[in-house]
Amino acid sequence: MKTIVDLPIAVTAEDSASMERQLDEAVAIAKARAMQERRHGILVTRHAYGSFTVAVSDAVPFGLTRESQDW
Repeated sequence: MKTIVDLPIAVTAEDSASMERQLDEAVAIAKARAMQERRHGILVTRHAYGSFTVAVSDAVPFGLTRESQDW
């Protein structure tokens, strides 16, 4: 795993196992970044069946992870 990752992280997967693994990894990276500032939560946005972005968001309270649909 990289030590510095730009956010948001784009996740594109062809199957559910790959999608879960990539989303778990992206959320873990975003949580680590959110913990540094302790002001923002995590927003996971679905753009299509296997397409997501994971970001630290000021629209989500610290300590929470929310999902959004954008299709």
